[in-house]
Amino acid sequence: MENFNYSVAIIDDERESLYTYSLILKQSGINDVVLIEDPRELPVVLKERSFSILLLDLSMPHISGFELLKYLSVEYPEIPVIVLTAIKDIETAVECIKIGASDYLVKPVEKNKLISSIKKALEMNRLKEEISGLKHRLIEDRLEHEEAFSEIITVNQRMRGIFKYVEVISKTEQPVLITGETGTGKELVARAIHKISGRKGDFVAVNVAGLDDNMFSDTLFGHRKGAFTGAISTREGLISRAKGGTLFLDEIGDLSEASQLKLLRVIQEKVYYPLGSDIPKSSDARIIVATNQDIHDMVNRGAFRKDLFYRLKAHHVHLPPLRERKDDIPVLLDHFIKEAAKQLGKKPPKYPEELLILLVNYSFPGNIRELEMIVYDAVARCKSSILSLEVFKDMIDISNSIDKELKSEIVKFYIQMRFPDKLPTLKEMEELLIHEALRRAKGNQGIAAKMLGITRQALNKRLHKLHKK
Repeated sequence: MENFNYSVAIIDDERESLYTYSLILKQSGINDVVLIEDPRELPVVLKERSFSILLLDLSMPHISGFELLKYLSVEYPEIPVIVLTAIKDIETAVECIKIGASDYLVKPVEKNKLISSIKKALEMNRLKEEISGLKHRLIEDRLEHEEAFSEIITVNQRMRGIFKYVEVISKTEQPVLITGETGTGKELVARAIHKISGRKGDFVAVNVAGLDDNMFSDTLFGHRKGAFTGAISTREGLISRAKGGTLFLDEIGDLSEASQLKLLRVIQEKVYYPLGSDIPKSSDARIIVATNQDIHDMVNRGAFRKDLFYRLKAHHVHLPPLRERKDDIPVLLDHFIKEAAKQLGKKPPKYPEELLILLVNYSFPGNIRELEMIVYDAVARCKSSILSLEVFKDMIDISNSIDKELKSEIVKFYIQMRFPDKLPTLKEMEELLIHEALRRAKGNQGIAAKMLGITRQALNKRLHKLHKK
């Protein structure tokens, strides 16, 4: 086998097997080989680095290779796994392949057979990477309307991919559904769609949350003089103001059923009736809607009309939360510091390196809008040339945020395994959590303690006990 820049991890509790197969790999030109004797270490190692391929034993203490394979197929489906085991059983082999193993080899495995299996798995992986590379090249292509996205600060490739999709759908007449958590920038994307569309009319935005059917109808369709008590003059609705342009309806999930039906009629028939009028008016406004609710779930529960949902979902843009685009945090932080300083008439302050560690480890339930408000407040309070880390610590509840994240990545790992034969002790879990928090905090004990929901003094005591072991 040629000298490839591949990396392989061997997970086996038998040291002799680890030595034998690592020697075969190195003799075949693969020098980057990591040996893992305790299967519980694999998830931690995979957080730090990736591998071209994994060689996995089935019969191991603490966590069986079979359960580990199920975990890998969900969390790391891009890494091929070859099972190496002494279990010579057809049903087990078939089950492993079904779960996602690239191959199933019975020990002792001959050198040629092992290398042949690795070559096939790597070739399949290479084909997958080529397909992935094509996707990345499409994402990285220069946008035709870069200026339309100037208000959306991002370096995230997933967001760039969304921009490419937005460019494609903007020229059509079909409605657009934008979903995403609060503060992710749904209205900014709607404005970008309007800019790219080339429509001559205005972009008209309205938040429909809290509007009952009468208020919704009056706001969108307007009314004739005398249509109801207090209607002393005729008033045009927002849909009329959006003629030849775009009508953006935010919080669409809050619409009553009666309002949903009226919106459906506008989309289908391109006509509407002002309150108090039986003369239809035509509309050519492009409809874009947004919601932070789970609209699919609402449809399934009957809380949102299925026919309207499918009309609105002609084009669907889903914006990821900030916690899924953490590479944007540094550029957003710099942008918001400059903007806040400009508004406050200050010189933009600098910030300590620890601040980025703190922010990257926070889940931002309010997303970009929350980050903007936090930064603005911190800049307003700043009395020197450097932002105070303590101000940020006071403003964000990192302990609750990180506790959930740690459970999903470490504690939940054991749940996904349906618990190994031997449960981890509380002391073992405490040690895992402390080490993971320190890793994420890049050694900063103050931030690690905040993540764990304890004081720095309490963390020091626990570390002292661990070091004495």
